[in-house]
Amino acid sequence: MKKQIQQKGKWILFPIFLLLFAACEKMPPLPGGEGPKTIYQTIASDGRFTFLTVAMAKAGLIQTLNDKKAQLTLFAPTDDAFKAAGFKTPKDIADVPEATLKAILLYHALGSEVKSNAIPLAANTEVNTVAVKPVFVTRTNAGKVFVNGVSVIQKDLDCTNGVIHVVNRVLQASVGTIVQTAQGNPNLSYLVAAVLRASQGTTNVAAVLSSAGPFTVFAPTNQAFKNAGFATIDAINATPADALTPILTYHVIGARVFSSDLVNNSDVPTVNGGTLRITLTGSPKVKGKTNATASNIIITDILATNGVVHVIDQVLLP
Repeated sequence: MKKQIQQKGKWILFPIFLLLFAACEKMPPLPGGEGPKTIYQTIASDGRFTFLTVAMAKAGLIQTLNDKKAQLTLFAPTDDAFKAAGFKTPKDIADVPEATLKAILLYHALGSEVKSNAIPLAANTEVNTVAVKPVFVTRTNAGKVFVNGVSVIQKDLDCTNGVIHVVNRVLQASVGTIVQTAQGNPNLSYLVAAVLRASQGTTNVAAVLSSAGPFTVFAPTNQAFKNAGFATIDAINATPADALTPILTYHVIGARVFSSDLVNNSDVPTVNGGTLRITLTGSPKVKGKTNATASNIIITDILATNGVVHVIDQVLLP
């Protein structure tokens, strides 16, 4: 690991001013033939990164990622990753405000070169990005690497000014606590209502889920609450607060658990003292003790400042 020190389990990265240039000039030429290339040249010459190349230009980061004096790390989303994030064509990138796009791309960059063998052999090591927001990197005993639960599908593309790790999803920085994250998702409004109603009882569930944590929440959708018998938010508010608390806390694990941390056929403890059954055959699922069937985990790895949220399609029953 170059120009990097470790302190209190977190990596302290060297100055990030290299990534604060705004480059709106013409794209630099690619070198002729084979040979070492900069991060930008590597991305621009690889057909898997058309969306990312356009995004770099729109965000004004070409000069930065082409700087031969820099030593950087880039988690590079493929075109398929951008499509999965909602960008149908590279032209859609042009509709994103420059500042927003720049913040997204800087969240994929580290201010020093970090090859895969320099990542601690551990789960969810916190690393600060150039965007000054953390990502959580994992290297397993089998040599697999994940960032925020997202798989690195190709490691260690060596460049003259750093290294590229290819990822199959666009990384999303946290926007707030678990409660704030749920409040920002209209498909979780029933869950938010249930948390607020439960907080009127003996346990302030909202305060707990807004504390430092970390926590993992399996978050049922609005339809999941309807299927469980809560036809409306008014029905939730009519439920005794203390009756909701044991159900809600059954959806919470007292640790940060990304999808990459889930183990097939495992029982994981919840903060209310019960356990949930995790299965990964076919697709990831989680089952409550008295649920007739397992719930599908339909969206994984939504990062919050105090943990992570996975969206599910059933209410889990202790």
